[in-house]
Amino acid sequence: MDGSTSGMFFGGGVMWIFWILLIILVVVGVKGLGGGDSNRPSNNDSPMDILKKRYAKGEIGEEEFERRRKELES
Repeated sequence: MDGSTSGMFFGGGVMWIFWILLIILVVVGVKGLGGGDSNRPSNNDSPMDILKKRYAKGEIGEEEFERRRKELES
């Protein structure tokens, strides 16, 4: 044997590491671009803040906004 098989195994191992790292980078990049979930309220939002955001987005109408606002203020 002239030792050529050891070079082939080393080259193949480097390629596996390359592909694994590439896949990890793509997954991390996609998660980073996705950002946070804007539909989910943050921990710092008060119920009134959440209500105002829902009204601003058009998720609830004016009547429901006023009804819920009154409930929260009482």
